[in-house]
Amino acid sequence: MRTLISTSFVSLDGKLDPTGGDPELRDTKWTFKTVDFLPEVYELKGREQEEAGGLLLGRRSYELFAPVWPGMAEFTIYKDLPKWVVSTTLTDDDLVDDWGENTILRSLDDVARLKEDTEGGPLLVHGSASLNRALQEAGLIDRYHLLVFPVLLGAGKPLFTDADMAAQRVDVVEHEVYANGVQKLVLDVVR
Repeated sequence: MRTLISTSFVSLDGKLDPTGGDPELRDTKWTFKTVDFLPEVYELKGREQEEAGGLLLGRRSYELFAPVWPGMAEFTIYKDLPKWVVSTTLTDDDLVDDWGENTILRSLDDVARLKEDTEGGPLLVHGSASLNRALQEAGLIDRYHLLVFPVLLGAGKPLFTDADMAAQRVDVVEHEVYANGVQKLVLDVVR
């Protein structure tokens, strides 16, 4: 059985991406424009790449990452990893050719089967706000890797669901606060 890890840059108010306010902060630009850059903050991201067994993405994140990440030196390890895209609308013709094996999953049941029936390193979920919330609601996330930035974004895409569900306890496995105020939180979901 595989571990499913949700890995995100998140604001203090739980947003992945601002949708209002300053257009210069849209997408992931806010992470670089709101704090001073410190390379040690991103050590967790390097470790993730070394340990990953595959990527699980929502449609919108796949469409954003697939044209860019294959050619980026920072993500060369991801190039050959298998990728699964959870989408009811993408077709095989929408998948890129130069980014390893890409497979479309049509439902959360397919994700559960992927976790249960395959072996290998952890499945990483990058970005994918809607998918993250659906996975949380379905109880499919095993661990969170969060870099929490000391900024309140207000309007934006939330990482966590606001569904009426039972409280979900997490154990802090690793944490650190960096000089620029970013906090690293590695949290295991308690079952």
